[in-house]
Amino acid sequence: MQLNCDLGESFGQWQLSDEAQVMPYIDMANVACGFHAGDPITISKTLNLAKQHDVCVGAHPAYPDLAGFGRRSMAIALPDVAPLLHYQIAALEGMAKCQGLTLRFVKPHGALYNDMMANPELLTAIMQAVADYPSDLQLMIMSTTNHAEHSKQALYIGVPLLFEVFADRAYTDNGLLMPRTQEGALLSEDEMLDQVTNMIHKKTITTHGGQTLSLPMDSLCVHGDNPTAIKQIQKIRALVNDET
Repeated sequence: MQLNCDLGESFGQWQLSDEAQVMPYIDMANVACGFHAGDPITISKTLNLAKQHDVCVGAHPAYPDLAGFGRRSMAIALPDVAPLLHYQIAALEGMAKCQGLTLRFVKPHGALYNDMMANPELLTAIMQAVADYPSDLQLMIMSTTNHAEHSKQALYIGVPLLFEVFADRAYTDNGLLMPRTQEGALLSEDEMLDQVTNMIHKKTITTHGGQTLSLPMDSLCVHGDNPTAIKQIQKIRALVNDET
């Protein structure tokens, strides 16, 4: 199980994650591209840390929404999706090349990620945009009960998928994340560690409604935006290492 984390999301004087504390415990860094967060200095420092710790680097593109941290849906016409993504991916890939790094994957951020999982047309447009980008890149999407359909679609379009699950979020019976506004959507630490243990050993998730879902799990999303979260990453890393 590969651990991924959204990083490079500071902007100017506003600091979010402590990348230096997070990077030693993860396998994949989803680096902000400047549209929802991230500036040239932050991106450069994050990439340098990824290089030091041999962490795989991916682009973390978003809606153009600095004020809302990319968490607000925007009405983007489908023909505009490819330029929106290509601009951000190309910027991050160029920064990565300056440090001798190769960009490996794309994981959309925030509202763009949620919208693509809810809107099949948007998901198709994003798949096509990543497939059309001149470098070979994988697309990270949420692992849901529709994973077989998504795999078939991606194979037809020609983009490899990475299926993502979440350590600290409760799931609905259809394999989607419970909205943060609902009670129980965010798991306690004990609940999170139990969920991660099941993911590692059984490849299953127990939903908020008590259903057991068996899903493909290529990467596990963790968070490092506070000291408690960093300690939780360390515990999750230990669980993964014990399995291997």
